[in-house]
Amino acid sequence: MSGLIVGVGEAMVLFQPSDLLPLEECRTASVHVAGAELNLLAAAARAGARTAFCSRVGDDPFGRRVVAAAAGLGVGTGLVTVDGARPTGVFVKDVRPDGARRVHYYRAGSAASALDEEDADRALAAGPDLVAVSGLTAALGEGPRRAVLRLAREAHARGVPVAVDPNLRPGFDGVAGAVRELLPLTTYLLLGTDEAVPLFGTDDPATVFSQAKTLGVGEVVLKAGAGGCWHEGDAPTHLPSVAVRVVDPVGAGDAFAGAYLAARLRGIGPRGAAWLGTRFAASVVATAGDTDGLPSPTEVVALLAEAP
Repeated sequence: MSGLIVGVGEAMVLFQPSDLLPLEECRTASVHVAGAELNLLAAAARAGARTAFCSRVGDDPFGRRVVAAAAGLGVGTGLVTVDGARPTGVFVKDVRPDGARRVHYYRAGSAASALDEEDADRALAAGPDLVAVSGLTAALGEGPRRAVLRLAREAHARGVPVAVDPNLRPGFDGVAGAVRELLPLTTYLLLGTDEAVPLFGTDDPATVFSQAKTLGVGEVVLKAGAGGCWHEGDAPTHLPSVAVRVVDPVGAGDAFAGAYLAARLRGIGPRGAAWLGTRFAASVVATAGDTDGLPSPTEVVALLAEAP
């Protein structure tokens, strides 16, 4: 086992059409649990890291389902608190006629929207070797924004690496601004090419890497979906995607990030960590659900033995 990764954020119950029809036409739906930070932690746990999820859930069946699902994925739940006054968030994934996915959130007033600085303090008290945050959590409200910034600032001050996945989403105001505040505190920046433009004005890998380093970022990985990724080297180095079957692309970036961070904590270099991340991403996109397609423990052992 490698070091402890603590992530702070919101996990919700996810409903998605099981017949892959649009919501207005589907007759049945499957039920999952997902959320950017939990997805990342699940992948990191599968890759051999110890992980803990710091969050809040409602005192309701969905909250209990979130906790049970996290535990089932090997993610520690001792930092999850139950809020008796607020519900657990829910979101729904729609499948459009062209095959694209669109997500609808029902999280206003959720338990996790009340995250605040005391949650950051709980996360730090767990003694993490790395903390993982996202801009999406910072966009949930003033409390979550304070929690994310406090966690990053305190971890940075203590010499604990900070990993940031921007998770820019349409309809969430202020995400890019929150991420910019985090950049000087960031050890590992894992962003998509679509997120690079609003943050850096370009998706050119060399320019993104250079600008990020100028702002104080330690290490950068640029994810390009079907186009693979660019990782650290003498210059940004490209690795192609290895996905051969794409059922649902949602969750691939989180799986990549979790595997990458777990590998780095194990002492694997950026190239090997990115190589492992591409394998996790390819496995996740081959099935529906954000974490259902993670490699099996046996597959992970083989991957780690093969990693450059």
